Amino acid sequence: MREISFWHEQDDPRVRRRLFSWRMFVLILLVVLVLTVSNVLILELVLNMEVFSVAASMGAGTYWVAMALLAAVVLHLVSCAKFDRPMRRLSRAMRAVAGGDYSVSVQPIHERSKFDDMDIMFEDFNRMVQELASTEDMKDDFIANVSHEIRTPLAVISSYAAALQRPSLTDAQRDEYAKTIAVASDSLSTLVSNILRLNKLENQEIVPSARPYDLTRQLCDCALAHEAQWEKKRIDFDAQLEERVMVLADESMMEIVFNNLIANAVKFTEPGGRIVLRQEKDGPDVVITVSDTGCGMDAETKAHIFEKFYQGDTSHAGEGNGLGLALVRRVLDISRGHIEVRSEPGEGSDFIVRLPRYEASVAKGDSHF
Repeated sequence: MREISFWHEQDDPRVRRRLFSWRMFVLILLVVLVLTVSNVLILELVLNMEVFSVAASMGAGTYWVAMALLAAVVLHLVSCAKFDRPMRRLSRAMRAVAGGDYSVSVQPIHERSKFDDMDIMFEDFNRMVQELASTEDMKDDFIANVSHEIRTPLAVISSYAAALQRPSLTDAQRDEYAKTIAVASDSLSTLVSNILRLNKLENQEIVPSARPYDLTRQLCDCALAHEAQWEKKRIDFDAQLEERVMVLADESMMEIVFNNLIANAVKFTEPGGRIVLRQEKDGPDVVITVSDTGCGMDAETKAHIFEKFYQGDTSHAGEGNGLGLALVRRVLDISRGHIEVRSEPGEGSDFIVRLPRYEASVAKGDSHF
């Protein structure tokens, strides 16, 4: 757990005034001085009386008690207004959130131009509740999507396994059904593996181990791993790679990035289309571009393309589970990389990855993450 230090923390720019300002300090000091001087004057009058008067002494005592009571009442009202009632409101709201109600909010006491630390605390609490509500919605969507994605291959496996039990099947039909079950099993295994991998990446259970390696060689290996798929679709694959470029990154994690990008390009490129894998230096970075002549994406799809389980083109939904690009984004986020997408409907897509080169990283003194 990270410890937060408050000793050198800068003031929040949203704070317009303090809970206890110098003005309040001066006011309290003046009130105490007036009460003290009054008590001294009364005490002097009582002591200077030629004849001791019980009524006068009782009156002085009553005055002191009344002033003490007044001071206690004023301090109580101030503390209630500034602390007790606001903290009780916050406590009730926190109990509601702990019970699962994320619709609650605590209204700040003052208008924004007069915010103090209590108002800022209420505002931050409201923002925290909104984030918790958003996280809860994402969790529910994630569970729903996982359930849907798992149910599909399980249904295929179940139906074809039942069909295999029919004695009237020919050997060719049995082979076909067995292959279908194997494909569905592989799809289910890939889905579960990707979910576990993404969960570990998001929870930072996987820490990248940065080592210098030849990016050009890796890009060649990833491209050749998909050679059978692009040749089957008669795709023209053009690799424009420099001879040797060293990067400082986790090689196995970068393999996830490039395999997913190339696989996506092959999946969305129509038979007879073209894919270009380009790698070029750009200052201290190296830029890798995977371009295809596929269906392209509209602005709405581009805005959600890196979200888990999102699939903009439903015609290819059976060929993936919508986790590949989420894995790509997460790997690059923790590896000091960057990705952007350029695409228009009907004009294909360009996925552009930017990584720091090893020589530039060493020059800046960054030998590890």
